[in-house]
Amino acid sequence: MFPNVPLYPGFVMQRGGNMPVARRKVRLLCATMMLNVVIFFLVGVSWNLGRDKSDRPKVRIPSKRFWRKPVPSKYFWNKEQQRLDTIYNPIINSLPSDSIIELPDWLNDTGPVNPCEPDYRVATQISDYNTLPHRFQDFLLHMRCRTYPMLINQPHVCDQKPFLLLVVKSLIPHFDRRQAIRETWGRAGTLANRTVATVFLLGNALPIDHFPDLLGMLGHEAKLHKDLLLWDYRDTFFNLTLKDVLFLEWFSQNCPHAQYVLKGDDDVFVNTFRIIELLEGLSDIKAKDLFIGDVIKDAGPQRDRKLKYFVPESVFTGQYPAYAGGGGYLYSGELALRLHNVSRQVALYPIDDVYTGMCLKKLGLVPENHSGFKTFDIEEKYRDNPCVYRDLMLVHSRTPQDVLKIWPWITHPELDCQ
Repeated sequence: MFPNVPLYPGFVMQRGGNMPVARRKVRLLCATMMLNVVIFFLVGVSWNLGRDKSDRPKVRIPSKRFWRKPVPSKYFWNKEQQRLDTIYNPIINSLPSDSIIELPDWLNDTGPVNPCEPDYRVATQISDYNTLPHRFQDFLLHMRCRTYPMLINQPHVCDQKPFLLLVVKSLIPHFDRRQAIRETWGRAGTLANRTVATVFLLGNALPIDHFPDLLGMLGHEAKLHKDLLLWDYRDTFFNLTLKDVLFLEWFSQNCPHAQYVLKGDDDVFVNTFRIIELLEGLSDIKAKDLFIGDVIKDAGPQRDRKLKYFVPESVFTGQYPAYAGGGGYLYSGELALRLHNVSRQVALYPIDDVYTGMCLKKLGLVPENHSGFKTFDIEEKYRDNPCVYRDLMLVHSRTPQDVLKIWPWITHPELDCQ
């Protein structure tokens, strides 16, 4: 019934064999093994007892704390980021609710009761605050505010769950730019058998910034085209970051099922056909973390006060992460939702494309460079070549007249670009 199978060395179960004899052999084997273990243990103990004390392993008792005491940065933005890093620290957040954690006052600083009230303490925390441009001062006073009333909304613009959402940053007076986009690359509906939706992002234009009162005309435009999103905040260059944050909040509530987002300025030209073609060829893995554009690396803050992108050292120090030029970039809808969540953990920064790069870094991602995005334009000799635009994704900058002229170049099939 049983084959001759060796169970242990020297022990073979035979057909019709004597079982009591087999059991005795197993017991003998087990006893031998236990004896070997005891002998090994006794030898080890005697060896350690015989060692010289100086040869024994030493236990190091730390004379200082295991952690460094947090020291506030001298630079305003960096200090704000230190505070947010503490608030969202996963170790601290995982502690029981009744745990008592003593943090330095500067890390517990919540500012004014209403974060959207001007925080005038900023003027005492930044050494050269009084010499900064007024719009920069305004940004710093309201840096912690991320919620503003929405004056015009389009809650149904994404009811068809668009394949591609075109998001255009604009200013109230730029009626001509928005109309040129609607008639060309930003036309909503079906394009290349894919559903496309378009929204324009706007902040309030205040008389203090020398803008005329155009809200009446804007209201008419909103009713006619149903593609304007307007918030009641001061629409300045340094508040473009705020425009991005408010859009991400709107997206999470009103358009979370859009598969892809292309965000650009209202003075760019976009080859929507090429964008859709690119997206249709992506794998699911590639699509999940998609973020492509004209990527800038190894950059840092400009210290020349005459430059548009000037940031004083008293506000920020350090290198910028890799980021895509704000003229236009393309990313997945899933990533847009993650950017919305992580943006709460990153202090607002006055340069919007750098801020987006900071949020990506917080997610452990790096934007991917794509040669079809030309946010610094193309060589002048190619600007009037119709065939060049057929291979591009996005080019900056173009006037409304340029946009209306270029669009037929890529839509007319009779154009021979061989």
